[in-house]
Amino acid sequence: MLAVGCSNLKTPATADVAVSKAAVENAVGAGGVEYAPVEMTAARSKMALANKAMADKDYKLARELAAQAQADAKLAQAKSTSATAQAAADALQEDIRVLRIELERNL
Repeated sequence: MLAVGCSNLKTPATADVAVSKAAVENAVGAGGVEYAPVEMTAARSKMALANKAMADKDYKLARELAAQAQADAKLAQAKSTSATAQAAADALQEDIRVLRIELERNL
């Protein structure tokens, strides 16, 4: 079993890097660059390092960096989703406030 685990570290981490790349792209699409720039910078940096590790055939490092990039991207996407939801809630509260003012004027 140990041989299987070791040989697995020598195989290309293409799938791991691809999944992480998709996570970074999803975070960008969700507004991560605007709402979580620090996390997006970290995710992109780690993706670049993962790609370099792939080119250097250091598949273990590539997997680790890809996993870190994916975590950063997911955090960025969550922050973006939260900020977007908060902005929508704030806008709704403002609409309600305006409606109350209008109702009071008409009474």
